[in-house]
Amino acid sequence: MASLMAIHCLQMKLKLRQKIFLHFLIFMAVNGAIWFFNYYSNEKISEKLIIIEKKKDLLDTVLEARRYEKNFFLRHQKEDLEQALYYIEETARKQQIIESRYAHLLENLAPVQRRTEEISQYRLKMKALYDVYMPGMDEHPGKNGIEEIQQDVARLGRRLTSDIEAVEQSEKERVYRLLNVSRDYLVASLVSLFFLAVLTAFFLIRNVNRPLKRIEAGIRRIAKGEYDKIPKLSSGDEFESLADSLNHMIEELDKRKDQLVQAEKMSSLGTLTSGVAHELNNPLNNISTSVQIISEELEDPNMDFKRNLLTEVEAQIDRARDIIRALLEFSRQSRFSVEPVVFKNLVRSTMHLIASEIPPGIEVVVDVADDLAGKLDPRRIQQVLLNLIINAVHAMEDGGTLTISAKKDVDAGEFTFTVADTGLGIPKENLARIFDPFFTTRDVGKGSGLGLSIIHGIIEQHGGTITVDSEEGEGTVFSIRLPD
Repeated sequence: MASLMAIHCLQMKLKLRQKIFLHFLIFMAVNGAIWFFNYYSNEKISEKLIIIEKKKDLLDTVLEARRYEKNFFLRHQKEDLEQALYYIEETARKQQIIESRYAHLLENLAPVQRRTEEISQYRLKMKALYDVYMPGMDEHPGKNGIEEIQQDVARLGRRLTSDIEAVEQSEKERVYRLLNVSRDYLVASLVSLFFLAVLTAFFLIRNVNRPLKRIEAGIRRIAKGEYDKIPKLSSGDEFESLADSLNHMIEELDKRKDQLVQAEKMSSLGTLTSGVAHELNNPLNNISTSVQIISEELEDPNMDFKRNLLTEVEAQIDRARDIIRALLEFSRQSRFSVEPVVFKNLVRSTMHLIASEIPPGIEVVVDVADDLAGKLDPRRIQQVLLNLIINAVHAMEDGGTLTISAKKDVDAGEFTFTVADTGLGIPKENLARIFDPFFTTRDVGKGSGLGLSIIHGIIEQHGGTITVDSEEGEGTVFSIRLPD
């Protein structure tokens, strides 16, 4: 367990380059071991083949000697005996070469030395036979103990031949065993290479592909406007450092996004300032008038009249307070939070803020059920409504109809609302760019080009979609779908 923990800790501390280098070293070491064992096996086979070749040559020489030996016993020709002696000498010479040059290739020298002794005895008996026969080749072959020598020569020849044949067969069996071992090495090498390939794939998936996929998924979420952090990577390498850097960037982008949204709110408030001032001025004027009348009529005993004036003052104060509360609610910076919201109340609050900005020539139609509710962030969707309404108003300079509608599709799990106008419409060449940051068709100083881009980000933050349908001269419809 301790060793496994040590290996795990070592792996955690290694950088990606070091991990790849270490994996490469292991791969090369295993391949080197496999190559070495195969090379060793092939060398052993080559050595055994050399020994077999030499012993085959030795056996052929002994067989030649025995052939002439047998011919001599049959025909009693001097030439056969001389040829037999010649091949016996060749056998001794070749045996000496095997013993001196190839002793290191032999597993056991005792049989070799025994065979050398047998060859020596065979040669001595053959010489003894030669010494007996050569003085009197015409005499009867049975004289002077020749039969006993012939039996010894035949016996030694048979034993020598059998011994060499047995040794040759033994060497062949060793070669077959080595071939089997070599085949096992080959199978083991293929299996080892397969497992190395699997380990390499696992290494790449675990240490390269998986972190890259997580980082890619995080970047895709950023591109969609979702600023969720990338899950913590504990690889201890460059990917962990990259993920940490990206998470830090995501935090900063999230802050900048909130700041940008808030800045756009403030920009919208700047647009609404004159209208809000007008909205506040009306109740303040009514309050001032009522207070003046009450001051002038302090001595008047008609308390009902005074009570009515005070009631009107209270109503005007509530009206001014509602305007200020709506303004504060809109401008307040808050974290993203989805909750059930009665959509018509949100539309009403938004229209209350922007009422003074809507010219008399524009008719506003709100087609929303009183109890229709959707799951949304009220302040951010209010900003969406405000920006879309302002854009619609600017598109209808000569008047028209502004329609706000909403519905819920229970089966699809969607809450949909639209903001439509009968204004100038959007040129087709601009439709694909209207959600790009800083894109605007208004004159310089009359728009930042961030309004629709921020709206797009807010809708994606809700997990919804926003689409636009527009025809030049006929108007524009913005459709927003939110999950519900």
